[in-house]
Amino acid sequence: MSTRPINAAAISPWAPLRHKIFRMLWIASVVSNIGTWMHEVGAGWLMTSLSPTPLMVALVQAATSAPVFLLALPAGALADIVDRRRYLIASQIWMLFAAGTLGVLTLAGITTAPILLVFTFALGIGTAMMMPAWGAILPELVQRPELPAAIGLNTIGMNVSRSVGPALAGLIVAAAGSGVVFILNALSFLAVIAALLKWQRTPKQSELPAERVIGAIRAGLRYARHSPELRAVLTRGAAFFVFASASWALLPLIVRQELKRGPSTYGLFLACLGIGAIGGALLLPRLLARLSRDRIVAGATGLYSIAMLALAHSGNVFAAGVAMLLTGVAWICVVSSLMTAAQTSLPGWVRARGLALFWVVFTGGMAAGSAIWGQVASWIGIPYALTVSAAGALLGIAATWKYRIGRHDTDDRSPSVHWPTPTPTEEVESDRGPVMVTVEYRIDLSRAAEFSSLMQEVRRIRRRDGAFMWELFSDTEQPDRMVECFMVESWLEHLRQHERATVADREVTEKARSFHLGSEPPKVTHMVAALN
Repeated sequence: MSTRPINAAAISPWAPLRHKIFRMLWIASVVSNIGTWMHEVGAGWLMTSLSPTPLMVALVQAATSAPVFLLALPAGALADIVDRRRYLIASQIWMLFAAGTLGVLTLAGITTAPILLVFTFALGIGTAMMMPAWGAILPELVQRPELPAAIGLNTIGMNVSRSVGPALAGLIVAAAGSGVVFILNALSFLAVIAALLKWQRTPKQSELPAERVIGAIRAGLRYARHSPELRAVLTRGAAFFVFASASWALLPLIVRQELKRGPSTYGLFLACLGIGAIGGALLLPRLLARLSRDRIVAGATGLYSIAMLALAHSGNVFAAGVAMLLTGVAWICVVSSLMTAAQTSLPGWVRARGLALFWVVFTGGMAAGSAIWGQVASWIGIPYALTVSAAGALLGIAATWKYRIGRHDTDDRSPSVHWPTPTPTEEVESDRGPVMVTVEYRIDLSRAAEFSSLMQEVRRIRRRDGAFMWELFSDTEQPDRMVECFMVESWLEHLRQHERATVADREVTEKARSFHLGSEPPKVTHMVAALN
């Protein structure tokens, strides 16, 4: 199968904006993200007056990012269980309330350092709850070939917000104080709520009861474990983010200590980063027309490493600014490619959970990497720390090259509804189990090895979608008889397997069934534990 998503290559980077709901949500998200970055500046500045110690100032950032790392997976599970539109509206209302209350308390002069941390943590919880669901709705807003462009636009929006938000916050804090910044952040969530209310989403239909949160988390982790495509994305992402975090973490110190400049230069570099990201988004469709996603990620990682080296050893503002432009180009090419590969590897029933794992890798890699490279810089200096991280990013390409992404971009992950629902003679209680399913094949012995190899793909599908045991048996008395056997924890979970089957899964199982000899299809048997 070709690794190039041919259809996506011809799509304009701005094509998703033709869809009204996507356009409204994108504009609203940019406004909201600007408010979020304004809050970070306002909260950090306020803490310097409430409790001006390095620990307390650092805790403001920790209160923002820790909930994303800790709560993303439960949030993803919830987003796959409930209606995502209503879920997103609820998360926005939560953040509006948290930011608005903090703003009122600050304007009233009541805010203390603990209060600031508590409400910042509350906003972090809202962000953690929102992010997996926000990514999961993208395929509902645009056509599948437009998905890379939509992800690129979201990344552009984040970088534009990162550039504009802090600059606006600095001006507002200087003129009116942090309380006004918090109020404006609260108002920014109204834009997203209004856009979501305009979206008339068609809810998913299912005759089965919704999953429970703990079971949904387990199902998400199981899917990731048995999905080579998603594992590849997470592995490549971890190898990149840990090393790429060095330039983000050390940039303020580069400006202050290496270049001997102030906050205006820091803002200029963030602007260069945003401009580079826009350029990268415009360039990416042309790259997709010529290169596989694997090569784009590898090439962009190489460019990012070169930019880190230039940033480390430039010695002047102009060269460092050019390095930040290249950083923006490389960053959006890698992040957009990884996110697109994650999106296309996930069916709808588990999409938010899979994206939550991506965000865990992202935030965990960036946080851990920032701590690591900050410590390394204190030992050997900032330029050498960036040099080591650049070398590490290049080594990461080689170390993870076998984990290929984008090979299944064209696979259809929509529900196939091809697996007939079992019809027991008596009603089976939904929680009864375990359930054992057998599928009997008659195989040409000359093709037995080929059949066994293909059944490994079937094994991954069964395990990924709910089976805790799978095996392929051969009959010692009838060598041409082979039996697939797998077990699921309950009757309800097996019925969910039927709903989870995708068009791509059907193609694999049909290949397996093509090996079966005889006019009748393979015999399928369902057995439920007699003793519970």
